[in-house]
Amino acid sequence: MDDATLLALAATFGVVSLGFLLMSGDTSKTDKRIRSLSGTGSSESGGVLAFLKKEDDSSRRKQIEESLSEIEKRQKSKKKQNKSLKARLVQANWSIDAKTFMIICVVLVVLAAGLTFLIKPEPLIILVAGLGVGFGLPMKALQFSISRRQKKFTESFADAMDIIVRGVRTGLPLGDCLKIIAHESPEPVKSEFMRVVEGESVGVPVDVCLERMYERMPISEVNFFSTVLNIQRSSGGNLGEALGNLSNVLRGRKLLREKIKALSAEAKTSAIIIGFLPIGVGAMITLVAPDYMEELYTTSTGHRNLMIAAVLMMVGIGIMRKMINFKF
Repeated sequence: MDDATLLALAATFGVVSLGFLLMSGDTSKTDKRIRSLSGTGSSESGGVLAFLKKEDDSSRRKQIEESLSEIEKRQKSKKKQNKSLKARLVQANWSIDAKTFMIICVVLVVLAAGLTFLIKPEPLIILVAGLGVGFGLPMKALQFSISRRQKKFTESFADAMDIIVRGVRTGLPLGDCLKIIAHESPEPVKSEFMRVVEGESVGVPVDVCLERMYERMPISEVNFFSTVLNIQRSSGGNLGEALGNLSNVLRGRKLLREKIKALSAEAKTSAIIIGFLPIGVGAMITLVAPDYMEELYTTSTGHRNLMIAAVLMMVGIGIMRKMINFKF
């Protein structure tokens, strides 16, 4: 066994030994804190544990926990349904069904492939153009419509919560507050709450109406609103205070969203410039000196280089998009 192998084994043994020593060492501050909270430390912590046990045994806490577990189970079962094409068409508020949408995509594939065949009869180019135009553009338009609708909904949803808070605090029932929102709020908040009011007027429970609203608008704000109303309906409590806190949370999320957009605006602008700079330079050189770029467009080697450059550009744009898009 050579010296390098012996050195590697010794280093591994040393790291493992150090890890065991750290894990089995003396009592740290974190361990003391955990034992004090669990009741195994001093006598003072026993009072804290007893207080927590009394709170855990309360019936209202149990009702809230049961309500939250039921809501979580229903939401997990519907997450996969919200990603289907039919659900996405409903979220975009498009009046066509999934079958019609797929027929339109197939027609676009055939048209794009036919036009590409007339211009450049190469199988790879025809395949890429057909799939890109036939399926890429409709899916991108669908996603853009969903994002724009959700953005408009989020901008006015906090004001709708304030209407409910003020109405409940002045003595109005929840149904009347929902009617005010359905008549006075801008789109798409108006149409979504109108569906809730119409469903409630024909006997559909409010929780079912809110579940359907979450299917049409699967964003966290609607999820928060539905959770608050379901907990208040099952376990009671001050609805005005709960919705007031929810309104503050929604406004804080909106402020954070705008702050993130402002901080990432420079990075987005740089990414756009970097992404379009090679294409712009290539187009300018083609216009100024077409003979210089002729081999790139007419030879098989040039076509291969263009395909490689396009793939690398797409990968680079995707990486930059991941770097500047923040989830919050």
